[in-house]
Amino acid sequence: MQTSFFSQQFNAGFLAENFTACPANATICDGTSCVLPEDTFNQTLSVVLSTVLTIMLALVMFSMGCNVELKNFLGHLKRPWGIFVGFLCQFGIMPLTAFLLSLAFNVLPIQAVVVMIMGCCPGGTASNVIAYWVDGDMDLSISMTTCSTVFAMGMMPLCLFIYTKMWTDSNAIVLPYDSIGISLVSLIVPVSFGIFVNHRWPTKAKIILKIGSIVGAVLIVLIAVVGGILYKGSWVITPKLWIIGTIFPAVGYVLGFFLARVAGLSWQRCRTVSLETGFQNTQLCSTIVQLSFTPEQLELMFTFPLIYSIFQLLFALILLGGYRLYKKHCMKTNTDVEKTNTDVEKKNTDVEKKNTDVEKTPEKEDSKSSAKVNGGFVSDTMK
Repeated sequence: MQTSFFSQQFNAGFLAENFTACPANATICDGTSCVLPEDTFNQTLSVVLSTVLTIMLALVMFSMGCNVELKNFLGHLKRPWGIFVGFLCQFGIMPLTAFLLSLAFNVLPIQAVVVMIMGCCPGGTASNVIAYWVDGDMDLSISMTTCSTVFAMGMMPLCLFIYTKMWTDSNAIVLPYDSIGISLVSLIVPVSFGIFVNHRWPTKAKIILKIGSIVGAVLIVLIAVVGGILYKGSWVITPKLWIIGTIFPAVGYVLGFFLARVAGLSWQRCRTVSLETGFQNTQLCSTIVQLSFTPEQLELMFTFPLIYSIFQLLFALILLGGYRLYKKHCMKTNTDVEKTNTDVEKKNTDVEKKNTDVEKTPEKEDSKSSAKVNGGFVSDTMK
């Protein structure tokens, strides 16, 4: 104890007598008391990574556009039944689910608001990549993402006004319309170029699509990992938000698929609507939360958008794996059955053909015998 005390005294005297006690970048230095400038490394890193990821995401959306045919895309806009079903899921099911989960788990008002913001956000672009891998309707997927982003300009304020009355004043929530606009532009522009390439150079478009689909899948995982690293200091939040962040995307996938099936959409489009419903624009949610709340309030729920993004990706990968297994085994079995039936039908056709030939042979012999009787003359009816 005494040795430790003398050691501390010695170190203090040594530091006081040396100018190297304070770092070179200290703004105020009084002995051992130094004031350092704010470390902006994480902020700079966040900006750099966001820029790089945005550019990569735009390239991925360009490749997804290479799988869209302009005729089919415009067909969805002219006959928007699938888009309408997706709209009901996006701005009907998701906000209502967020509201019910907040009530069921009795979270704090500020936490309930962030859950509601997540439920009112438009669909995320990651759903387009997963929709490709589950053989979804890419024309419907991209048209739904585009339309939900446009509709978000009006539907987000309306839904937040309706559902957040009991927790906060909806005017306190700042909606970044510029971020929504940027999301819309970063979606429409690269997809439009992709559609043009698919129309002009279909062969090259297929190559771009294969590369982009793989890069997109890697990018989605990369975004989740980077987000977890950047915000590792904010992981300590109430277990209730962890549970809601786990349940919420799963409920979105299931209800989206169910409603699409009830609406009479094909299995392919049901998978598409399901993904568009469960996948939310979590980046937009994070932006709204940062603009609307104080640092003290952010400590209670800032990580929720990241938790949601991780579990929406996890469940999407589970759905993808399940679909691939189903396609590999069940669809293969159905194909084998159809092939067997085709072979049986072919054999039956061959048997019928042989029977027909056997029936024609006696008639031909009768004709020849009649020709001999008539002195070699064969009438037209006997030919």
